[in-house]
Amino acid sequence: MAPYASDDSTTAGEADEQRSVRRRAARYIVPVTVVGVAAATIGLVPALADSGDPDLPKITAQQLIEKIAKSDVQQLSGTVKISTDLGLPNLGGLESGLLSGAAGQGEGGSSADPTAKLTELASGTHTLRVAADGPDKQKLSLLENAAEYSVIHNGKDVWGYDSKSNEVYHGTSSESPERGKDQQPPALPKDFAEEALKAVDDTTSVTVDGTAQVAGRDAYKLVVEPKQSGSTVGAITVAVDAKTGMPLKFTLTPAGGGPAVVDAGFTKVSFARPAASTFDFTPPKGAKVTEEKDAGKEAGKAWGETPRKAPGKPFDLGEAPKAGKDSGKGPDGPDGMKTIGEGWTAIATFDTGGEGVPSGKAGGEFGGFIDSLGDKVHGKFGSGTVFSTRLVNALVTDDGKVYAGLVTKDALVKAADAGK
Repeated sequence: MAPYASDDSTTAGEADEQRSVRRRAARYIVPVTVVGVAAATIGLVPALADSGDPDLPKITAQQLIEKIAKSDVQQLSGTVKISTDLGLPNLGGLESGLLSGAAGQGEGGSSADPTAKLTELASGTHTLRVAADGPDKQKLSLLENAAEYSVIHNGKDVWGYDSKSNEVYHGTSSESPERGKDQQPPALPKDFAEEALKAVDDTTSVTVDGTAQVAGRDAYKLVVEPKQSGSTVGAITVAVDAKTGMPLKFTLTPAGGGPAVVDAGFTKVSFARPAASTFDFTPPKGAKVTEEKDAGKEAGKAWGETPRKAPGKPFDLGEAPKAGKDSGKGPDGPDGMKTIGEGWTAIATFDTGGEGVPSGKAGGEFGGFIDSLGDKVHGKFGSGTVFSTRLVNALVTDDGKVYAGLVTKDALVKAADAGK
């Protein structure tokens, strides 16, 4: 049984104390929010449903990448199934709290706010309905047990609606001519595939590995793999529609084996124009409506004109980092964050200015709880704790330095040793 798990013999007072320990421990696990964000890395990527290998003309990897780049699908509708297995610990609500915190939901926020609601896609299996008609009209619906959550972008208006709580969130999109590019639902596979392809450089192998059928459509399979050892990424497979060039499936498998970290794809798709009424929305009678201005500037502009990323897109591999790069201070990283190494084995590092994380007896009442979440490691740098998922690992040293990346635990320890 996991530490602090309750059973029939646990008193109400003990249960309250255990919950308090979890809440206080959360503030010492800030590096794990990096893991959660990278998880939510996973966002709304559409999954595969393979059935047969169609006979298609031969194509090179370069030609297929160009086909993706030239794809300009403006209208579509369909159903997407997403399964995410990051291997995050089951902490009785702590995990979801960390993800919501990473997404920017503050106390008293609306349950219909897209920045918080869509982080649910970072774990488990979910079914989505998506629709788009150009840059000004998109809709994404997350189907739940006897409930539905929808985000609707129609012109200047952005609506979020949670049928379970009967809450509505209303914001406005920017007036920029590029607004549609930033505000299209992150469920569109093209968005995610483009982000993954930004990581392609000379540390990456890119090949075409046959064909597949996804949601009844013929597709090519593009495979992206790190050439370097030490990365937790095994391979990324993108199924690309042979006719339109639009990615239909995205699968990320870990180097450590086992099931995919992300397996998401269309089960149904149509490229016909959706009915105009698809994007109409009027708040239901009696619904609690939260306006963007009332929810706070930072929490309310995920789909607005701020540089903050749209909900569900925190998994941004980005361009391959350059060694020694100082990210500086800003919304996307801590003050003084630097990059060690390049490509798939790049490690982000920064100094929290703190004293690491409490552990063992020195950690007092929640030291044991912290120990149960991570692994103690030692090296020339001293000692620290590694917090892990199947994709992202983060080392927090006892003197407050953080090392994190899509790399193995040993790679983090070596990086910390080299810093001494």
